[in-house]
Amino acid sequence: MNRESEARPANILISIDDTDDADSRGTGEIAEILAQGLIDNGLAASCGRVTRHQLLIHPDIAYTSHNSSMCFPAQIDAASLEPVIAWCEKSLASESVAAADPGLCVVAVDTLRAPEALVEYGRSAKQRVYAKDEAYQIAADLGVHLSEHGGTGIGVIGALAGAGLRLSGSDGRFKGKFRISNRDGVARVSDARRQGADSVRVLAGDGLAGDALGDDELVSVNEVCKLVLLGGEAVLLVRPADGGPAPWAVVERRNLKGF
Repeated sequence: MNRESEARPANILISIDDTDDADSRGTGEIAEILAQGLIDNGLAASCGRVTRHQLLIHPDIAYTSHNSSMCFPAQIDAASLEPVIAWCEKSLASESVAAADPGLCVVAVDTLRAPEALVEYGRSAKQRVYAKDEAYQIAADLGVHLSEHGGTGIGVIGALAGAGLRLSGSDGRFKGKFRISNRDGVARVSDARRQGADSVRVLAGDGLAGDALGDDELVSVNEVCKLVLLGGEAVLLVRPADGGPAPWAVVERRNLKGF
């Protein structure tokens, strides 16, 4: 096989928004369906974990419950980008409920024009109201795929924002429950790292992640924990414990709303 015929890997982000209603499965579940479907159909070599990105809550924004979008990375053959987009479009339309306004964003990360502009759009969407035509213009300027698949199609606004926030590497919570094997509610940092956390970090006073704990340090853990995306890593956040069997305790989900 010569070099020209060899498959060229490409990194992409797939982000979706506004696929559900109050009584249906959530957008995060549909994102996982898309990720698994890409692998099952031979369209992706691998897909990463889904992250949830919180956007602005505002009376001028129509949303189902919490106005969040979902995004995941995938590695594909660069020549398969258009088939991947076509498959995602078809699957998103079929998996979304009739009352939804789903949007799809697909970003070819390696060839993205002005990545910082996409990140800035995502961060801005947490602070201000965007119109649909603004999202389409930004996507066109950056060479990003953006499409709507039902209803008003306003999900494109959040789908584009979710891609930008995932690209930033420091926004969002990983979908799913993170369980850590423990001994009477106490685990070592190495246990968390072995089971899927890239690092265990102390939640700083400014709401950001501070120092990383060493592998032998002890943490009081809940039955179910959440990981956040920070510095490109899946991070388990902890705080100083208020007594108890370990010096550190996992930050409760209710205190992770800023992520």
